[in-house]
Amino acid sequence: MELRIAYNNKQKYLSTGIFLLPKEWDDRNRRIINRTDAAILNKTLDKLVNDVRKVIYDMVEDGHVDIFGIPARLEAGKRVDIAFLDFCEKRAEIRKYGKATDSQERYDRFLRFLKDYGKIKTFYDLTESKVMELDRYLKKNDMKAKSRWNNYHRFLNSFILDAQKEGLLQLNPYDRVKIEKGSDYDGLDKCLSPEEFLQVRTATMPDNRLERVRDLFIFHTYTCLSYHDLRAFNVKKILEVDGRKVYIGHRGKTKIEYTVPIMSPAIEILEKYKGKLPLLSNVKYNAYLKEVAVAAGIDKPVTTHWARHTGATLLLNAGVPIEIVSKVCGHSTIKMTERIYAKLLPKTVVAAVNEIENKLK
Repeated sequence: MELRIAYNNKQKYLSTGIFLLPKEWDDRNRRIINRTDAAILNKTLDKLVNDVRKVIYDMVEDGHVDIFGIPARLEAGKRVDIAFLDFCEKRAEIRKYGKATDSQERYDRFLRFLKDYGKIKTFYDLTESKVMELDRYLKKNDMKAKSRWNNYHRFLNSFILDAQKEGLLQLNPYDRVKIEKGSDYDGLDKCLSPEEFLQVRTATMPDNRLERVRDLFIFHTYTCLSYHDLRAFNVKKILEVDGRKVYIGHRGKTKIEYTVPIMSPAIEILEKYKGKLPLLSNVKYNAYLKEVAVAAGIDKPVTTHWARHTGATLLLNAGVPIEIVSKVCGHSTIKMTERIYAKLLPKTVVAAVNEIENKLK
């Protein structure tokens, strides 16, 4: 016995799992008869019809009715009581294993967000409409496309893919919902200009707390380190090569080697704090940097990652070859450096053209 679903000249047949003889079906009243278990089987059929109707109503609300997706929705409905959040937490422990501390913290931050958000709790919540609702929520918080994808959608999608592999879910809502991912160029504006960085360097801070944060940001900028590698910085590993102090390490995230010449402003910071950087948590560092920016007269949402962007961009615009900047940043390829950091300032472009024009003359 099958259930026939028709919509927009398309038909889908759904097995009920019930087998009948012709004499056991009353076609006029659409009921099972002449069986001792007829009452139970009729209730089973009624429930199936109601469940299918509910799925169709949900699809109408999603704005996309796909009768061929009904079986997957019904399967998800059976697992409505299974906590998707619990599944994510278990999978996160596996996904975090062996990864750098900052990568592990990103999983933890996403799980905290998902709990607080509260609109995606069960497998039945994993629908196209829920994904779009999440994206609209993130947009309301003035979040750029790259940030929305990298910090939220990407993590949710990874857990959905895990659930599919384990047979807990058939359809992935991200397959039919186009979420803007942004590009690496979105991060190009997340840096200070040379003039703004000078303002930060020379500004008088209102108290010792912000002075320590400002000094850390200066050191951070001149070394182009990631926050994770900044925390792992060990002054004892500084070497001297051809009269220049150099720090060689491996990125905690990718294990790629980087080489950082320690410039004099960075050395001054190390000497000021006797070789021990005034480190603090990433959350506090980001929060206090907003105050540092205000004290320096900078109207930009400065964060810890701005230090790395600012440092790399300053080096490029000072004429340092891109392959050297790539080595300083610990990038796997020069193309990565070009894609993320090669934002030439107008003055640099003009200077380069003037130099070429003079040579032609």
